[in-house]
Amino acid sequence: MTDNLPTRNDDPQALQTALEQRVAFILDESKRQGASACEVVVSHNTGLSVGVRQGEVENVEFNRDQGFGITLYSGQRKGSASTSDTSDEAIRSAIEAALVIARHASEDPFAGLADPDLMARDLPDLDLYHPWELGAEEAIQRALDSEAAALSLDSRLSSDGSHVSSHQGCRVYGNSNGFIGSSIGTRHSVATLTIAADAQGMQRDYWYGVDRIAQRLPTAEALGRKAAERTLSRLGARSIKTAKVPVLFAADQAAGLLGHLVGAIAGGAVYRQSTFLLDALGQPVFPEWVTIDERPHLKQALGSTAFDGDGLATREKSFIERGVLQSWILGTYSGRKLGLPSTANAGGVNNLHVSCNVPGGMDVLLKEMGTGLLVTELMGQGVNGVTGDYSRGAGGFWVENGEIAFPVKEVTIAGNLRDMFANLRCVGADEERRGNYLTGSWLVDGMTVGGE
Repeated sequence: MTDNLPTRNDDPQALQTALEQRVAFILDESKRQGASACEVVVSHNTGLSVGVRQGEVENVEFNRDQGFGITLYSGQRKGSASTSDTSDEAIRSAIEAALVIARHASEDPFAGLADPDLMARDLPDLDLYHPWELGAEEAIQRALDSEAAALSLDSRLSSDGSHVSSHQGCRVYGNSNGFIGSSIGTRHSVATLTIAADAQGMQRDYWYGVDRIAQRLPTAEALGRKAAERTLSRLGARSIKTAKVPVLFAADQAAGLLGHLVGAIAGGAVYRQSTFLLDALGQPVFPEWVTIDERPHLKQALGSTAFDGDGLATREKSFIERGVLQSWILGTYSGRKLGLPSTANAGGVNNLHVSCNVPGGMDVLLKEMGTGLLVTELMGQGVNGVTGDYSRGAGGFWVENGEIAFPVKEVTIAGNLRDMFANLRCVGADEERRGNYLTGSWLVDGMTVGGE
């Protein structure tokens, strides 16, 4: 493979420039070979990951990955090819292959690039690139320190692993409508997993941190202690009787509920008529106090981006406003299928934010709930996106009079997502920021908790 692109330790601006030049070459070559339109996605990522367990190094991985995804159009026919080789010869061969596919594909009246007038023009600097000068030995030591901090808390604990990783990458998208956009970013993470055992059995839990800026990650000691405390708190779990009660989803679990909403209002699910919210546009879906909006230009956030997968400028917008569903989530293709303009969400949403209606976090929500179930872990895949039926295994704690009473085991929670959204009583201010969904904990009324 011919590859003279800059490496992890080179100037990131040089990498951006080199990839943009390759994209421009692909666009020119595609036109020369007879494509009526072309779009290219390039990713180039480098990183370090280490893992330890019980004081021993399990893995040290250095990665350097790159890929060019080339999509060509011959009228309304589309063909795609990919390559990891940056040489002119390899790129020309990939273009030839994509054109052969396009010329034999069926026509799709909705296929093609977005309108040239809609292309992003001014791309804001979102401050996403913050490299971590982390060597393998330092990463190993940090993982070992986190594991040691966890195990020092109680003799009943053993380690299920501790991990440290640091990655940086560049993404470029370009098309033959004259758009080439690029961004560079970093993503660093730490995690520690522990197991605790007593006469009643074994329990497992973890804690983790993810950020673009390494200095904002939890320290090794804080991470280890948090993982250990969470695991120890699950010892002595009991069964509970089946009941219909409020359920409080911790913020990181509530993010999954938000993900089910995203899936239900995504354009693809709508035009396929495979969503339980098919008739909900313009209708109340949540209580009136709920607003769910997208904030793609937050500085340093994990989900930030200046342009979507079609080259359109991202923008702030509300999908839920005062409880009412305002818009589907659309890219150019799904918008055309539905006869609607793109919402600049080709590739998904970016920093989806949920309003809160209580001033505090978990302590306030526990008191608001009174008696019910606090969910800190969800298991299984029992969610039907067509009907909204929801049934999953859960781990967490039984709550009485606003206080945690005991950990639970062998519990299922069930309901329907449409009812769960409508019965959302509170969202806390304990906002989860370790991903693309920015939400506090959710208190949902009237769910069936299955136990004995």
